[in-house]
Amino acid sequence: MAAGRVIRFDGMRGYGFIAPEHGGEDVFMHVNDLLIPESAVRAGLMVEFEIEDGDRGLKASEVRLAPEAEGLTGVPPVPRTPVAPAPFAEGQEPMCDVLSSAEYLREVTELLLTAAPDMTGHQIKAVRKQFALLGNRHGWIED
Repeated sequence: MAAGRVIRFDGMRGYGFIAPEHGGEDVFMHVNDLLIPESAVRAGLMVEFEIEDGDRGLKASEVRLAPEAEGLTGVPPVPRTPVAPAPFAEGQEPMCDVLSSAEYLREVTELLLTAAPDMTGHQIKAVRKQFALLGNRHGWIED
């Protein structure tokens, strides 16, 4: 069983693609392989699925909601309210969250999927790689 996020899904054509959480090439998903309502499938949705070798590459089957996505279908994500930075004393460096690589990349992926849902999995991976390099240079990522 693999997990990943729906990159895009075209209900009119009945197919879409999933970016596997473990990395690698995007996985083709067809409406006939959904174990959830088609109306619940949208970009950014976390799903679990079996991977099969299809005629044209990897193909998802038995696509279902991932446990962390249960109960979230049809509910748009809650927008985050920006928080003003806390003031700091003169000579002190401002504090910032330091995230693990996995947490940082998950945040970046969520941002990209929300801001540009038409990006392909390949494009998302390329942009994430550059953000990871930036995060490492600035000390935003640990490990």
